[in-house]
Amino acid sequence: MKKTLAIVTLSTLLSACAGVTPGNDATSSAAAASTPAAATPAAASTASPEQITSRKLATRVMPVKPPEEHLPSVALTKEILYKVLSSEIAFQRGSWQSAYVTLLGAAQQTRDPRLARRAAEMALSAKQANEALVAIRLWRELAPDSEEATQYYLGFIMLSNNLAEARPILEKRLLDAPPQARGVMMLQIQRLLARAQDKPGAFALLEQLVAPYTAMSEAHLALAQEAFSIGNSTRAQEEAKIALNIKPDSELAILTSAQVAADNTEVERILTDFLKKYPGSREVRVAYARTLIDQKQYEKARSQFEILLKSDKQDVTTLLALGLLNAQIGDLKAAERYLISYVDQLARHPDEARDSTQALLILAQIAADRNDIDTALKWLAQVEPGDAYLDAQLRRAQLLSKRGDLDGARRVLAEIDTNGEHEKTQVTQVEAQLLREANHPQEAFKVLETALKAQPDNPDLLYDYAMAAEKLNNLTAMEVALRKLIALAPENQQAYNALGYSLAERNIRLPEALVLIEKALTLAPQDPFIVDSMGWVQYRMGNLNEAETRLRNAYSMLPDPEIGVHLGEVLWVKGQKNDAQKLWREVRQKDPQNDALKNTLARLGAKL
Repeated sequence: MKKTLAIVTLSTLLSACAGVTPGNDATSSAAAASTPAAATPAAASTASPEQITSRKLATRVMPVKPPEEHLPSVALTKEILYKVLSSEIAFQRGSWQSAYVTLLGAAQQTRDPRLARRAAEMALSAKQANEALVAIRLWRELAPDSEEATQYYLGFIMLSNNLAEARPILEKRLLDAPPQARGVMMLQIQRLLARAQDKPGAFALLEQLVAPYTAMSEAHLALAQEAFSIGNSTRAQEEAKIALNIKPDSELAILTSAQVAADNTEVERILTDFLKKYPGSREVRVAYARTLIDQKQYEKARSQFEILLKSDKQDVTTLLALGLLNAQIGDLKAAERYLISYVDQLARHPDEARDSTQALLILAQIAADRNDIDTALKWLAQVEPGDAYLDAQLRRAQLLSKRGDLDGARRVLAEIDTNGEHEKTQVTQVEAQLLREANHPQEAFKVLETALKAQPDNPDLLYDYAMAAEKLNNLTAMEVALRKLIALAPENQQAYNALGYSLAERNIRLPEALVLIEKALTLAPQDPFIVDSMGWVQYRMGNLNEAETRLRNAYSMLPDPEIGVHLGEVLWVKGQKNDAQKLWREVRQKDPQNDALKNTLARLGAKL
């Protein structure tokens, strides 16, 4: 159970207490962080130290209403109207260049910034950064008070490496900023400069910009973060230390110090020392908990989040983190309690930046593993359409079948609105699996056969179809499917192994079986099932010592019941009957209903 949950939670444990920053391509993101307006605060307690730094300062700045653009008084003549309409038509037809040139010329003629802006949009849409910058320069020239034009202009200057153009604008912004806003301005300028291609030039420019303000902690924080972004850890640590000396109680300074520290041991020391002095620092405690998770110190991380929960019992970030941590540790009762609270809080207070999918899937898994199928189905039914929706529906079907409602399970599968061949294949595979588990091998074969007619070259369907045919002892259909799969995917080790093992299991065409399994083994030498196949074909060929060696190796890699049955048979035939019986008893303890063990004991006349 713990291992299963680890698969679910390890990938999301850090994200439970870390901010999410959307990614953008170079063209569309050029202006995304170029001005204060672009610094979007993340949810409390979820941001990384760098995001916290900008957010904390941003909360001190009142939004300023941008000034109105001064538009020229130009009559809308037939000529201008024709240029605007013809450029839009050309753009819609895919001729962005002629549309761009026409609108740019009209903007120069009329001095209307709106036309320059539209020309820039066309170039951006066509991913033409140079042309976009020309239009943006004109747009800003025509509308010097436009905050939006300045944002785009600064962003594209970073891409063009012409940092000298940006300096007077950034200097003026810092000079004109109110004292309480200047700190956040510095940090936002640093984020902008971090996008520049000329990294040394960007750092030099930042040094020049903050030089008049070195008495401010934020000036050194900006330098620390910029130095860190270009790989100058020594300078980053020096600047962070200066910032902390200026403001010893600053969360921003301590988080930056931790961010640029040399190693995890130093990070932990920095954060714990600060928390001893300022135990109420929520952001620093979250950062410390994230560090502990990163080091897989889950018990200690849980303790930190429990402290956080005392100060805010309804904080969804803390509830989710505690749910995931307890699931990882194996305290499933606590995990369930926290995850239910998380789901309930989101139901009461919906948050577009969050959803309950991950929590619902883990809650369903916990319930299913204690055989509480009704509760598991209840949680899965709450999963809304999205990335995990298909998996939730497949799991619903599996649980219904486990409860004995095979027809209900198949109805769930039939009602899934699949998107593309991959999802159709997944649904088909699950349906066939449920039919096999319900002892309907012929019907499972038919389901796969029908699907394969629609997708005759689908590797997954070919393999499952071959295995279904093997269960029906339809060796011809199995071999045809596997040979086709090998032709389509010559590096598919499972196809070689399945065909070779099937021949060895039937004790036919053993030299051919050996060649097939050897090929599989060259492709995946550490696969325990392929090693088992090699041991089994050696046994069939009478090479008992080689068979024992191979099978012991396979069983040491993976103590699977079927491998144990094979090894036991080899030992029995070699006369080591006590060892064989001991191994088989071990297999029976793991899987009391194992068919391979029952058949082997009956065939050999062995007793346990």
